[in-house]
Amino acid sequence: MTDHRDAVLRLWGRQLYERQGAPPAWAEAVLGAAGRPPAAVAAAMSGRLDALADDPSGDARLLFRTVAKLAANLCADGLYDADVGTRIGPLALRLGESEPGLAGPLGDALGPPPDGPASLVTVLAAELRGARATRLRAIDALLEWAQLGHPQALAALSEVVADHRAQDVTVWTKALNRIDLFGDESLEPGLLRALADTGHGGVRWSALACAELGFHRAVPLVTALLEHPDPMVREGACEALGLLGDRAAVPALAALLDDEIHWVRSSAARALGELGGDRALAALWRVMTERRNPKAGHLASAVAAFGPPVVDDLIALTADPDPDLRALVARALGATADDRALPVLERLAAHDLAGTSLGGLVATAAKQGLRTAHRIRARRAAPGCSSDEEAV
Repeated sequence: MTDHRDAVLRLWGRQLYERQGAPPAWAEAVLGAAGRPPAAVAAAMSGRLDALADDPSGDARLLFRTVAKLAANLCADGLYDADVGTRIGPLALRLGESEPGLAGPLGDALGPPPDGPASLVTVLAAELRGARATRLRAIDALLEWAQLGHPQALAALSEVVADHRAQDVTVWTKALNRIDLFGDESLEPGLLRALADTGHGGVRWSALACAELGFHRAVPLVTALLEHPDPMVREGACEALGLLGDRAAVPALAALLDDEIHWVRSSAARALGELGGDRALAALWRVMTERRNPKAGHLASAVAAFGPPVVDDLIALTADPDPDLRALVARALGATADDRALPVLERLAAHDLAGTSLGGLVATAAKQGLRTAHRIRARRAAPGCSSDEEAV
């Protein structure tokens, strides 16, 4: 079959089951094709598993019990049993291999058995032009084949991504979510076209896919998306720019630190922390020290991403008269996990009982910062952990 015979059979079994318009009738046909007496078939269809105990073949017994369970579920309460549905086809196929006299009748009941994965993937690729439900089912299955490294599945997925205008948005985004499985430089022209089509429902995923594949020509187009009316697109554009690592985007990202949507502001701050550099730090520092928003933990994490160079300046801010700022700084110091931060956080935790505008205490924020610092330090010290691994 292939080096992935079990996976081939599993996927084939699922696809086979999902294509059945009347699963109980199909299950009954499979049971009948296995050469069992009509009484045993009737018993299996009614869920009477005790009537199957005398079957001499282990495969046959397992097949009958599996089909019986499926039939009982469907006939009694309509429940879909995905596990059982997946196993019927492979079990029946193996039964036909172990008992050659049953191969013909079972083959008629099952339909064409898998001729290796190529035949299955060919069917799936063709189904991408079918009804919407069929397309969605096909893209999920193709992604499973892609995880096995099947070249035909990889090619079919690349074809999906090549032209966004020819695809259902959901199919398109499902493929882009796993661009890591099949993406390469050949997809750049199609993804750039999709990225320029700002009215397309999948433009957010286009930006993230370009970032995943490192297409730096996308930076101007992604930067333009920071002004998109949809906040999800703006948020995705921030994430993509952080991944792409082009500091030319810093001014546009800095403007989104004032976005009306909290999670867009948070994504912009995170991207600036990832990009680094003096301009990015200055933008984050300005917004943090202007104390516009007491609920701004995302700023603490972003500033902390700049590491040791910011620690002394953060420590100096622990003397600021504003409790909101001191609480924010305490969280940032904890996220640096720097040696210099620990005694300062211990002092704040023990003595700074000032209340914040959110109803908490600076001391509580300092205790949270200490826990974060200790967690990061423990993770850094763990065997196999890289020296620069963070746990903000």
